[in-house]
Order: sequence, then structure tokens, then C-alpha cells
Amino acid sequence: MPVAVRPVESRRDLKQFIELPYRLRRDDPQWVPPLRFERRDFLSKTKNPYFEHAEAEYFLAERDGRVVGRITAQVDSRWDEFQGGNDGMFGFFEAEDDPEVFSALLDAATAWLRERGRGRMIGPMDFTTNDECGILVEGFDEPSMILEPWHPPYYGERLEARGLTKAMDLYMWDLWLGALKEGNQFHDFIEKSARESEEEHGVVIRNMRKRDLEAEVARFMDVYNEAWGSNWGFVPITEAEVKFQAKNLRPVLDENWAMMAERDGEVIGSALTLPDINQVLARMGGRLFPLGWWHFLTGRRKIDRVRVFALGVKPDYQHLGVAAALYVRHRHTAERMPQKGGHTGWILEVNEAMNRAMEGMGGKISKRYRIYEVALNGAAATGESAKSANPTS
Repeated sequence: MPVAVRPVESRRDLKQFIELPYRLRRDDPQWVPPLRFERRDFLSKTKNPYFEHAEAEYFLAERDGRVVGRITAQVDSRWDEFQGGNDGMFGFFEAEDDPEVFSALLDAATAWLRERGRGRMIGPMDFTTNDECGILVEGFDEPSMILEPWHPPYYGERLEARGLTKAMDLYMWDLWLGALKEGNQFHDFIEKSARESEEEHGVVIRNMRKRDLEAEVARFMDVYNEAWGSNWGFVPITEAEVKFQAKNLRPVLDENWAMMAERDGEVIGSALTLPDINQVLARMGGRLFPLGWWHFLTGRRKIDRVRVFALGVKPDYQHLGVAAALYVRHRHTAERMPQKGGHTGWILEVNEAMNRAMEGMGGKISKRYRIYEVALNGAAATGESAKSANPTS
């Protein structure tokens, strides 16, 4: 039977869109099912503040009445404003291992974007680089951690066979700090920079205060938008989007792993590291009821790894060793917490400073994600319409 692609138009369609990966990935032990209600809220065009500045279409691919794939196509006015060009994005890509399904989904997304005058399609992004993004191309044996997508090897192979090419690779570093007591130290330069930051420049590292979460989130947003401003693919996150994400992350947030760097009372850097709640979600099957809530409450204390969601320093203060001080604070935290390490969060392949820092702390690249691109108007898909300067955070 041929593959037919149609837009999501009803609540039933949206349920099928959400349910597809639970069926496709149910036998893949590395994939961790997200909570269904969280996915519904995230995809809701009335609840997710992404849609205050963007539009999107959701598509389902069917064969003989059975859903075999899904994709979104989206246009973000803030991407146009901060990255330039006339790009469109695709995301939430899931499909059976069938080249016909891949082609049908990509054709639907590119046609929708061409109708809106887009010249290049980039993705996957669910919905932006502030969310989950990229296709896993290395590290398939690693279980997915919080905010990390997982895909089987055929995803990248099928996309590249269809003509999509690399726009940017993202490195996920594996870094374990618990062995530092046994002699595994950071590079001397990191230790020296951290001492000078505190002793000579007056930088103070403190933990984020969960009781004052709304104000702390605002401070974090200021650092986040400044520190990542020059990164490839970065679009500043809005206040409404920060609050939306904070609501989802609040049950996961651990004050021990959420850090602020201050100087003379001003927050100049931050690090938000999250316990890997995926270790708990793996036993919940994507549902809170009937027993998911019990796994959630009893499993949190057994989490033994973390993932850095974001770590950055405002550009005017990046010469003061603030990032090094945050690295060392992570080491001290690992020495007293049950979580001794984990993943650093993705880092752009062109971010030489951050990648060297990860090496200096004994890290190893454990996963590689790829963001793809394809020209929609016959122009070369060189990525020149998006910023390509080396990131500063």
C-alpha cells in the first residue's frame, strides 16, 4: 500500500502523533518514554508560548490506515530576527525503517515550508535549539538521559540518502567526577582559573534558591540569553518560555546542582544541572497512573547521574575564570552527592573553548547529534544564513 501523509486535525490525530514513538521504540532499551501529559502540553499550540512567535503544522504518515511516521514543519519569526535568512525547521521526526515513509514525510514538510517562502529546511528541532534537537549519529548504546533524544542508526542513514546534509554536529560529553578523590584531577589551568576567579576577582558561587524560583529563573534567563547570543542556531528564550520550562523542570530541580555566579551582587554566570530523571521515567511507561507516581516518588533518591542543561557566563565577564569556578563547584558537589557525574549537555562542534575545557576535566565524547539541512529553492545549503561564529559559552 502507498504511504499517505495528512496534517493533524483532531485530538485523536494528536494522540496518534504522540503515541507513535511509544510503539516504534518500545523494544529499544536505550529509549526512555517521556510522560504523555508533558508531551501534550508541549505540543499544545495554546499552552506552549513558542507559538506566540511561530507557526507549525504536524503531519502523520499512514499506510493502510496504520500510522508509520510523523514530522512537524515550523517557521519561527524569532529565528528570522536573530539568525537571519529565510529558514524553516522540521522536528519531532519518527518513522519506521522505510525509505518511502521518510520521503513522504520530508516531502510534506518541505512543501509546507516552500508555501511560506522558506529557502532552507533545518532540523530536527523540537521546536528550537533550546529544546531537544538533532539526530543521534554516534553513541547508540548509551541510554538517553533527561532532555536527550535517542534514535536508531537508520534515521541518519535514511535522511542522508534523501539528500539532507550536515549543518552542525553537537557533542555530548561524558564526565565523571566521583573519582577525583582518588587522584583524577582537573587540568591545572582550570584549578588556577577557579582560584583566581574567587580570590582576585571576587566571584562568589552560590546555589539557586528554589523557594525564590521565579526570580532565580529571571536571573538565569538574563545570563542564558547573553552568554549564548553568538552561538550558531541560538534564539533568545522569552520570559514566557522560561516560565513554561521552569514549571516542567521544577519537580526535577535540585538546589545542590543549580548554581549562580555573582560579583558585587550581580549574577554574571549560571549553571543548571539536572538529576537524570530518565532513570525513573524508564520504569513509568510514560504515565503517572496507576503506579507511575509511586516509581517517581521512590525512584528519585536512587538517581546516580546528572545532565548539564546549561552553563554559561555573560560575555563581559568571561575573562574572569567564572566558568572554571562553576566547573570546580560541580566537582565539589559530586564529592558529597550520590550523583558522581553524567553528561555535560550538547556542545557545538565549533565551540573549541568549551570542548577543550571538557577534555581538561577528563571528559570523553559519548554521543554525537547532527542537525541537517536541505535547500528548498535550488540554492546551495551552506548554512550561511545562520550565525557560525564560535560560541562563547
